[in-house]
Amino acid sequence: MIHLRLGECKVSLDQGELVSFKHLEHEFIHQKGSPGWRSADTEMFPIIGPVNEANFRVEVPEGTAIQDQHGLLRELDYVLEDKSDVHVVFSKTYVAGTKVKNSKFPAKSTEEWLSWPYSFSFTKRFDLTENQLEISFSISGVVGMPFMLGYHPAFKIHTDTPIILASGKEITLDEVLAVGSRALQVEDCELITLKDKRNIHIKTEGFGHFMCWTEVRNMVCIEPISFYPYAVAQKNLHEGFLELSDQETVFKTILKV
Repeated sequence: MIHLRLGECKVSLDQGELVSFKHLEHEFIHQKGSPGWRSADTEMFPIIGPVNEANFRVEVPEGTAIQDQHGLLRELDYVLEDKSDVHVVFSKTYVAGTKVKNSKFPAKSTEEWLSWPYSFSFTKRFDLTENQLEISFSISGVVGMPFMLGYHPAFKIHTDTPIILASGKEITLDEVLAVGSRALQVEDCELITLKDKRNIHIKTEGFGHFMCWTEVRNMVCIEPISFYPYAVAQKNLHEGFLELSDQETVFKTILKV
């Protein structure tokens, strides 16, 4: 476990996963083991969303990729690259065509092994400044590599009637629950405020959109995404791809209290 601290802010990280963000001892992050989700955060890459209806296949220029829900990045382990009292850097690397064990097999998937026909490097960096935590994602790889990116943090809810404020519109927890597993789309938005016992602001750079998901009342996932996967049929997921350039591609999520 790695701990960062600055003033009244405290952060705890477990192998690259954000498992705690506290300000004045108020916990903003969903706690693993609590009802709702087994994780606290994860990344969705190189695809977002389910692919079971497409036989777990995604067509890309270099061939057919075998992917499961939200891609294969989360099946890889982070390597610690650098750390201090207020920042930490983790990385993952993948070599094109390498078979990755699918943790959803066999209980929730027919695919034991996942693969992607491109090599890439993925860096996750945490920077703690006064009253905010910046999480940045840097991606590099083959020019033209298609990809989607989503960040999937879960926030702890402390009251019965939290409000998600996005683009001047109020979204209730009941509205998110009603959408179910598809997740509620919040299009063309770079700032969301979760209004609860304490408010937290989720600001992004590069993603462009959010989706919100929960199946319980004690947590809600507010997820920055580059593409809402339910906008198209699973067989057409390729329509939502971005492409890597010859420069490192950077996305940011800032949690401000």
